[in-house]
Amino acid sequence: MKKGNNIILIGMPGAGKSTIGVILAKVKGYNFVDTDLVIQEKEGRLLHDIIASEGTDGFIKIEEEVNASIVCDKTVIAPGGSVIYGPKAMEHFKEIGTIVYLKISLKVLKKRLGDLERRGVVLKDGQTLTDLYNERVPLFEKYADITVDEEDCNVEETVKCILNVLKQR
Repeated sequence: MKKGNNIILIGMPGAGKSTIGVILAKVKGYNFVDTDLVIQEKEGRLLHDIIASEGTDGFIKIEEEVNASIVCDKTVIAPGGSVIYGPKAMEHFKEIGTIVYLKISLKVLKKRLGDLERRGVVLKDGQTLTDLYNERVPLFEKYADITVDEEDCNVEETVKCILNVLKQR
């Protein structure tokens, strides 16, 4: 089966998936979908409200269902960082496009992130950002078709890097 022509950006919250995704979509003439917004629209509530009422496991289940049902063409998709906990969603993304992992160091991540709860970051009870980072990085690496290291790169440089790597594929 032919692989889809979408670009799926994965990475930690604060890695720039939405910001980079919008610019990448403009440059390529693609559509852009932020799946967190799709989840909020479908559920009729904000991410942190879903997490508060459904718990992290409940949110991840909702997130997986929404992401696994996305149908699009020539689209840059920016799912939430916890999408990698949903194998059904990740297999779907593998089929419909190229998965690009936006790699960011923990040090840079800590500088970029503000209030994790208000951002709708899925943290288990007692889990720190460092714990979350160490848990997710191997999953991002597992699912990525391409890894782009954002260390010392601004948004434009990251977009340029993604375009160069995609050209070579």
